[in-house]
Amino acid sequence: MGSWSLRLGRASRLLQAALILGFPPCARTASSTAPDYSAAGIVNSATYSAGALAPNTIASIYGTNLSWDTAAVTSADLAQGALPTALAGVRVFVAGLEASLYYVSPQQINFLVRSDLRPGDMDLFVAREGTAGPHVQITVHDAGPGFYQWDPGMIAATHADGTVITKDHPAHPGEVVVLYGTGLGRTDPDPGNGVISMIPAQIEDLADLQVLVAGAVLDRGSVYYTGVTPGTPGLYQVNLKLPAHLTSDPEIQVVIGGAASPHNLRIPVR
Repeated sequence: MGSWSLRLGRASRLLQAALILGFPPCARTASSTAPDYSAAGIVNSATYSAGALAPNTIASIYGTNLSWDTAAVTSADLAQGALPTALAGVRVFVAGLEASLYYVSPQQINFLVRSDLRPGDMDLFVAREGTAGPHVQITVHDAGPGFYQWDPGMIAATHADGTVITKDHPAHPGEVVVLYGTGLGRTDPDPGNGVISMIPAQIEDLADLQVLVAGAVLDRGSVYYTGVTPGTPGLYQVNLKLPAHLTSDPEIQVVIGGAASPHNLRIPVR
């Protein structure tokens, strides 16, 4: 694994900005000023799926009256090298424990599913300055992989030098690329809940990992790293070498056990 493999640079800033954006499901109409949301609106932030929550996943809550203000994490919010558990008076509780927060607004919260949770059904609720929203049940799975997207249908990916892969700056067959997502599950070592760790940590379920490029399973020797991106809790990267012979704009999927990232996501290749 060379020095290029964990480089972020401009890509990191773009990805961190993307963590506060999204296209929420239709919001419910609140009958009071309490935070209002449903289990269906608590989703993996990359796939917008409620069925793709896993330990250490960056997740989103969509609803109404979630906060009075809009706030994104800054360096001033960090406590002992970790993301805050309170932001603009808002807290999220999962299985009775506080979750780390990236972003809060009246209609959207981005939080981190705790890395120490085991799969199963568990309670979640939002508290805003002492006012609690409804207790809803979410299901946490071993993995729920998904890729972020720069543009619709195009995976957030970079070249080995950290520059963004775009239609005007595509990858090439045989090139090493880095793909970014969330929901790939527990890692070894576990960085800790919301801890901003600079230590690489591969996923625990490497034996169950498959990467499909244009429908074909990539040789394991061509997947150099699958794990967390140092410096950004909940963000994962897959470093791989593209096949030497490849059609344009191939579909790429990650499969971990029985969980697969969505179909029809591609990277520009020429």
